[in-house]
Amino acid sequence: MAKGWKVAAMHAQRSQFHSTNLLKAETVKVPQMAESISEGTLKSWLKQPGDVVQADEEVATIETDKIDVSVNAPAAGRITELLANEEDTVAVGQDLFRFEPGAVDDVAPKEQKSSEEGKDLKETRDPAEPKDQQVEKGTPPPPSPTPEQVRKPDPAGVQGGTAKKDLKETSKPAPAPKEAKEQPAPTPRVPGSRNETRVKMSRMRLRIAERLKESQNAAASLTTFNEIDMSSVMEMRKKYKDEVLKEHDVKLGFMSAFAKACCLALKEIPAANASIEGDEIVYRDYVDLSVAVATPKGLVTPVVRNAESMNFIEIEKEIAALGKKARDGKLTLEDMAGGTFTISNGGVFGSLYGTPIINLPQSAVLGMHAIKDRPVVVDGQIVIRPIMVVALTYDHRLLDGREAVTFLVKVRDYLEDPRKMLLSA
Repeated sequence: MAKGWKVAAMHAQRSQFHSTNLLKAETVKVPQMAESISEGTLKSWLKQPGDVVQADEEVATIETDKIDVSVNAPAAGRITELLANEEDTVAVGQDLFRFEPGAVDDVAPKEQKSSEEGKDLKETRDPAEPKDQQVEKGTPPPPSPTPEQVRKPDPAGVQGGTAKKDLKETSKPAPAPKEAKEQPAPTPRVPGSRNETRVKMSRMRLRIAERLKESQNAAASLTTFNEIDMSSVMEMRKKYKDEVLKEHDVKLGFMSAFAKACCLALKEIPAANASIEGDEIVYRDYVDLSVAVATPKGLVTPVVRNAESMNFIEIEKEIAALGKKARDGKLTLEDMAGGTFTISNGGVFGSLYGTPIINLPQSAVLGMHAIKDRPVVVDGQIVIRPIMVVALTYDHRLLDGREAVTFLVKVRDYLEDPRKMLLSA
């Protein structure tokens, strides 16, 4: 009788502890993402029920039409329940997952807890019991319970291992199984095959499509072209790239030269750095340079703030940092908000010609292309020079042809003789 009373008391104490933990459980909601974003798509769960998390550790990723938003644990603890499936549409403020907060040391893995509970039960057995009924140190554990024992727990609590298992299984509902992602099964290519694969468009791709079409419908777009002899810029880069890498830990590319040349040209042609707001034109004395970056999810345009006040190395560092954040999916809305002029470099993919689309509400975008050796005439002689074709797409509502062509010619002149940029800075 004493033995049964002690075991029952221990089970009651554990039940009370489990109830306390349930009361401590917290619900984490979909966070506020931005004023213009009210919902997103739950792309992935990085943790599962039972997983231990540290404070601020990422638990889920939500994809919006602009950025990916990380949902982090508000404190250290254990995930207890997931309240949405991957690919579900989730709204700001919606319940997302539940977890039990507590120090990480207090939320040890379940297997360790079971072992400790078994140890406690062994140590509290009545020493007056016959030795054959005690669990001695070094004795192999009892055999696993049969399915019948698991389905029918011993109400008296005599079968310690089975009772603990039943207590855990009946005191907390099992999480709903996570739906498997629907991915098209790979099919071998067969001559004459007419297979089709349908994939849902991501929110970001839908938003890109919407904005590009909006730009085509709203702006009076025209494109002007020019050719740039890249010999001087390439010579400068070759001469200083190793020194810059050693001293500043950044690669010296062509983007910084183009960015600086555009900033100087924008000072002289301010309409290319302006935008239309209602019936007013907003002119700016600063340049927030949007740099187009290709990512697996689509084209994004993070912004280099006050690019007009930066030198080559500062521009390269900022572009490199933003490019890494874009590829890692870590860009924030602040990284992409605003922007007064855009540079897009299709040349890295081999593009020879192209007409970029204006990034509204901006008034112009510069398109860079691949550098190719071409025969050109210099001082009456035919020589081979590395030539890049550049394109400026501009909003004819703001810029006239004369201004647009003048802007592109100034960019060309700065790049063909980079020393001019020092005189104009």
